[in-house]
Amino acid sequence: MTSGGRQQTIINSIKLRHIILSVLGIFILYSSRVAQHTNKINKNNMMKMGSSFTSVASTAFNMPKIGLGTLGLDPTEAKTTINEALSLGYRLFDCAPVYFNENDIGDAFHEATTGVPRSDVFITSKLAGPFHRAEHVEPALRKTLNDLRLGYLDLFLVHWPVAFKYVDFDPSIRGWDNEDIDDSEGGKNFDPTVSLRDTWHAMESLVDKGLVKHIGVANFPVMLLHDMLSYSRIPPAVNQVEIHPYNQQPKLLEYCNSRNITVQAYSPLGTPGFKESDEPHILSDPVLNEMARSKGITVAQLCLQWSLQRGCSVIAKSSNIRHLEENLLVNHKNEFVSGAVQLSSDEMDKIAALDRGYRFFRPEEWWPENPVPVFH
Repeated sequence: MTSGGRQQTIINSIKLRHIILSVLGIFILYSSRVAQHTNKINKNNMMKMGSSFTSVASTAFNMPKIGLGTLGLDPTEAKTTINEALSLGYRLFDCAPVYFNENDIGDAFHEATTGVPRSDVFITSKLAGPFHRAEHVEPALRKTLNDLRLGYLDLFLVHWPVAFKYVDFDPSIRGWDNEDIDDSEGGKNFDPTVSLRDTWHAMESLVDKGLVKHIGVANFPVMLLHDMLSYSRIPPAVNQVEIHPYNQQPKLLEYCNSRNITVQAYSPLGTPGFKESDEPHILSDPVLNEMARSKGITVAQLCLQWSLQRGCSVIAKSSNIRHLEENLLVNHKNEFVSGAVQLSSDEMDKIAALDRGYRFFRPEEWWPENPVPVFH
């Protein structure tokens, strides 16, 4: 090749390199702009996820039928129990500040080894009595979120329709140093100046801010619900109440069904771990035992199925692996995984006849100095 030819080859090589670099530069610039646009879309979607909770709360409610209660869950057992429950298939967990274990449960969620994504788990907590005043509602929720190590709750309930005097706390500290937030001092710590209407409007603002998906109440009788529906912008999605064969509350259930409020039964098996020695023991009831034996199931499973067939969701507490498995054998379609066991109308009638209006949770006995007959 002549020197002229070599020179032309070099020139052509340089031109080609410039073309390649130009194309590469255009590609990099385009990729950068695409990435920026994608990030902007993602940010918008993240914002929408928060800001759309209001419409979600108003139009859709999808809660697992069977959940794990955490009242009485020993902090030392939290990690094992939560991990086992997630592994077995539990996706609903019911918590509360006055159970004094939310920080341990939060650590258990954070360290769970099951690989279940947050979006697949439905987590409930509650507003304690000292934080009913409107300006205290959001700080109380943020305290719970910090304890549970979460960015949002699926459901936030007003725990009891009674306000206590405010109890100050350090929002930067996880857990509670004492149990002052649950100390009514026999009723002396009630604050009758706090309106449920103001509390509820503050709860609604939590949905607007994307801090909770749904809001509801617990231990509310019909007339309080009826009044609340007259002023609520976001109606309560749930009323969590004590329901079991000895306390069936058919009128409350009928009212809630007519108003599209889900009734969630706590203590669906009675309270075998908390009841006094002279109180009735539902799991020993002869009618329930005979019925359970005839179907080849446990009395606990029978009680859960009974609640589900009445249209309730249920919260059952246990840290015993065998009982965790038993309780979950009633699946979300109101059928047992092995055999699709259903209770007949005659069996439902027999259980209905057991109702005696017996409550294991009697708040008027907790507050003798200022008795508030919530259920009467």
